[in-house]
Amino acid sequence: MRDRGGLAFALGGGGGRGALQVGALRALLEAGLRPDLLVGTSAGAVNATFLAVRGFTEEALDELEANWFAAAEAELLPANYLWLTVRLMFHRTGIHVGHRMREFFIALGLTPELRFRDLRGPRLIQVAADLREPGVVLYGIERDQSVLEGLLASTALPPWVHPMDIEGRTLMDGGVLSNLPIEPALRMGARRIIALDIAEPRPTGLETYGFGPFLRTLAYAVECRQIELEIALAAARGVPVHRLVLQGERPVSTWDFSQTEALIKRGYAQAVAQLEAWPELRPTRWRHWIARLQSRLLGVGG
Repeated sequence: MRDRGGLAFALGGGGGRGALQVGALRALLEAGLRPDLLVGTSAGAVNATFLAVRGFTEEALDELEANWFAAAEAELLPANYLWLTVRLMFHRTGIHVGHRMREFFIALGLTPELRFRDLRGPRLIQVAADLREPGVVLYGIERDQSVLEGLLASTALPPWVHPMDIEGRTLMDGGVLSNLPIEPALRMGARRIIALDIAEPRPTGLETYGFGPFLRTLAYAVECRQIELEIALAAARGVPVHRLVLQGERPVSTWDFSQTEALIKRGYAQAVAQLEAWPELRPTRWRHWIARLQSRLLGVGG
């Protein structure tokens, strides 16, 4: 079943940089832009899921912001990722980051019993990746699916969280195949897309010496190509994509939640500035403000 609403928010992945989206989403709300469809990958899936459960309101964004500060205190993605990688390679256990994330999500109200049919906010799609039969897996198409399972699959990012074996599939973080989920939004029938991109750009110099820097540079190059192709696909189908590029003042690692406050403020400021550069969105904003003014006047007149 395809979503018949026109406007989709595509929320990309990026770990701790997801706080940028919280600020940007507030700017979108203030501009009168309300989604019919929320499509999220990884950290973007966390934000999308929360708003699909609570609704796209100022109160829900206040609560989402508070939960990002709580996530920083919970140390959901430990910084010792190289040590975790070695343990993963040798099939060693002893740290249960996946369990920690599951408990955190349940504390937010995402109980195992919650199904997509129970959501009262915008339509929600969570993006995961299947490693056995390579392809994107979309949670939320089937209304009886578990919201918690979809979110855990979308955020299963090695070396912190092992891929999940579910019904013959091996699922992990959707960012490996669609980190800025424009194509999944198209698949669900979106007619206009606002994409919140929190990818971390690498320096333009040849910072490829050493295995770690090389892998980060390679991953970013693949991700950029991925985004280009999904935007091109949208253009071929006549669907406009408004890409909000959100970045910290300095590089922010995936596991770094310590800059949450600064990132929320920066995401808001960057979104406001970029929205002003999109004349085609201004009529929507004006209609929203006029409607609010009329509502207030009618209320006073009554």
